[in-house]
Amino acid sequence: MEVEYGTLRDIESWMELVKQVRGNFPGLETQEALEEHRKTVLRFMGENRALCVKDSDKVIGVLLLSKKHNMICCLAVAPAHRRKGIAGALLEKALSELDRSKEITVTTFRADDEKGTAPRALYKRFDFTEGKLLDEFGYPVQEFVLRAGRNRP
Repeated sequence: MEVEYGTLRDIESWMELVKQVRGNFPGLETQEALEEHRKTVLRFMGENRALCVKDSDKVIGVLLLSKKHNMICCLAVAPAHRRKGIAGALLEKALSELDRSKEITVTTFRADDEKGTAPRALYKRFDFTEGKLLDEFGYPVQEFVLRAGRNRP
């Protein structure tokens, strides 16, 4: 499985995946929000901050990262392709792109949210620890932090 940078030619397939999983991403409920997200993805693609995994030409896993904020902004895998190591491969590549001498953050669902079971387990496997409780787009989330200098086991 190859993790690569998403490019303009991937945008339609990328957004098809986003539409499949949008129920797991607060803030993507409306068509307007999806259009705004598309613009964001295109910007990230232009800055080599959009990673993806494809099955042939179909995007089946995506990750957006911010080098400026040293964070994972978005990570999603198509439902039919989960539990195949795609999320782990994306996260591993992203961590190699970020500054490991500083804290790396990501937000995900809280412990009492059933949507959080898989992503929380993934981040913990990569040595992230639970951080602050926050709200994003009016939805309760929790920050996870990878401490500076921590290496994946």
